[in-house]
Amino acid sequence: MTAARTASIHRATAETDIRATVCLDGTGQVQVATGIGFLDHMLTALGRHALLDLTVEAKGDLHIDYHHTTEDVGIVLGQAVRKALGDKRGIRRYGQSLLPMDEALAEAAIDISGRPFLAWSVPFARDKVGEMDTELFEEFFRAFAFNAGITLHVTLKAGTNAHHVAEACFKALARALRMAVETDPRSPDAVPSTKGILEA
Repeated sequence: MTAARTASIHRATAETDIRATVCLDGTGQVQVATGIGFLDHMLTALGRHALLDLTVEAKGDLHIDYHHTTEDVGIVLGQAVRKALGDKRGIRRYGQSLLPMDEALAEAAIDISGRPFLAWSVPFARDKVGEMDTELFEEFFRAFAFNAGITLHVTLKAGTNAHHVAEACFKALARALRMAVETDPRSPDAVPSTKGILEA
């Protein structure tokens, strides 16, 4: 039996102190505490639908705003995923999901390429979900993509309810990520690239 692909990252700055552990071969067990209720909700959905075992503990300067904590959680999770992937041998590499959430419909497409990029086309009809600024979702997705070393496209196809829009985006990312990191049974020992490596 192949060992589970796991990684732990600790990142501390003057603004945040974050610890995260990721198991790519998990069952969706999630424990998160960021101090931001809606972000906890989204990370729980991400782990559950990607079938990641995920723990996140974050302490940040929430008395200023939620920006640093949200972005830095994305950084740490991206770094953990990248580390857990190792040399990316045997993965499917690509993943995509078109995911409905009531009136909202979001699409996410991933290439675990080693070339970080985010294409974000997700308009929000209002500035906040609860106390969280909706502009911070793009910051999270960018931080995650660039630190995981993936190309990520997220597009909103339909939707007006900001809660539903955000949740559809996180769940679409989860399902696309689940597909991309899975072992390809037809090529379990090869790096899925004509270059022989998946780096920039």
